[in-house]
Amino acid sequence: MSGHSKWKNIMHKKEKTDAQRAKIFTKIGREMSVCIKEGGPDPVSNAKLRDLIAKAKANNVPNDNIERIIKKAAGGDRDEYEAITYEGYGPSGVAVIVEALTDNRNRTAGDVRHYFDKFGGNLGQTGCVGWMFKPQGVIVIAQDNADEEKLLEDALNAGATDLQTEDGIFEVITEPNDLLSVQQALEEKGYQLESAEEDRVPDTYVTLTDEEDIKKMRRLLEFLEDNDDVQNVFHNWENAEEEEEE
Repeated sequence: MSGHSKWKNIMHKKEKTDAQRAKIFTKIGREMSVCIKEGGPDPVSNAKLRDLIAKAKANNVPNDNIERIIKKAAGGDRDEYEAITYEGYGPSGVAVIVEALTDNRNRTAGDVRHYFDKFGGNLGQTGCVGWMFKPQGVIVIAQDNADEEKLLEDALNAGATDLQTEDGIFEVITEPNDLLSVQQALEEKGYQLESAEEDRVPDTYVTLTDEEDIKKMRRLLEFLEDNDDVQNVFHNWENAEEEEEE
């Protein structure tokens, strides 16, 4: 999935299998471990942990599992994960950024390179496509839980830059450094946030028309997202969501 509208993709994906749910929790669990190491195990004071717990619940992760990973990380039994970002091109020059959390840099680099090679792309140097993406904060609120005009006023007063609407949700857009302060301001106003995350939005998009390229790009994304080490995949494939629906 592209980084943009990640929450929308979560809400609209088809029913996940048990294996898919297990992989999702593995990824969220790694994020939680790193987050607790950096900010502590209390979701009241650790806003990022609070968001991850919400993400886990949205993906039907049982509360017992969530509590178990928090206790494990808080107790000092922490696996050491390293954050690594890979950049490259998919078929027909689609720009791809892969964010990973890994305990084995060589394994992850080998896997990611293999996926790019296998499906008509190539892994590049750091910075080769990053310049095509604009970092921003995205706060998601269900439209059922907010009045658009009031939310726009409150969000702009809190420091947000824009408010966008998509299929049942509002997206409050912020500068990356303002994400936490805007999030806290909206929570204090009583808004129920579905998620608050940093995003990478492409400046330009690539439309694939060749059926073979579409097939290869779809498979590249599937393999990347199926890898336990990969946390997020961002790309500028214009018609990606249409192809996923088909």
